Amino acid sequence: MEAANSSIWRESRWLSAAELAVGSFIVIGHNVFHIVPNEVPILFVMGLLSVRLRDGGWAAMGLKRPDSWRRVSLIALAAAVLRIVLGQFVIDPITARFWPAALGPEGANEIAGNLKVALLWLGIIWTFAAFGEEISYRGYLLTRAADLGRRSQIAYWTGVVFVSVLFGYGHYYKGPAGVVDSGIAGVILGAAFMLSGRNLWAATLAHGFIDTFGVIAAYFGLKT
Repeated sequence: MEAANSSIWRESRWLSAAELAVGSFIVIGHNVFHIVPNEVPILFVMGLLSVRLRDGGWAAMGLKRPDSWRRVSLIALAAAVLRIVLGQFVIDPITARFWPAALGPEGANEIAGNLKVALLWLGIIWTFAAFGEEISYRGYLLTRAADLGRRSQIAYWTGVVFVSVLFGYGHYYKGPAGVVDSGIAGVILGAAFMLSGRNLWAATLAHGFIDTFGVIAAYFGLKT
């Protein structure tokens, strides 16, 4: 029985490795080489189907009701503050020594003073970015990366780093400084996921808080 279980686990890891390789190709293929469509809708659907079929439910990727919404919200808020402060006072000054400033998303320059555009961006942030990207990266790809190490704590934290690199390249349009900045943001979001007991809502809320701050700052014409 033990030998049979070991064989099943090895086969499962090979499948997870294949899914992770395909996911990585989709991220790089879209953002760097522009040979596939946007990765987020593709990985979103792939992830929900894969985890549902292979793991029996979406709780395996952390998409579950937390034991304490207060704790998850505080972790998310702390992660958002850390990411914003670190970006402003550490990452941006360091990357500025090597590369031009990170570029913003297309159309972000229209937010300043325009409430309608700002509200539209908030809608996109909380659906496509916060929910869509977190399911795609921290929910799906991180789960499959952790599979390679039998979902041990070390496997998950190694997966956080690997997926954060992909997340950085998922923002390739921002330039080298933006790739580094987004990669570090990915580590912080991954840490929020882990510290909340692998609850995806912590990373989703943190992502939403971070980008909401960016929209508010842009609306009032503040440099972020």
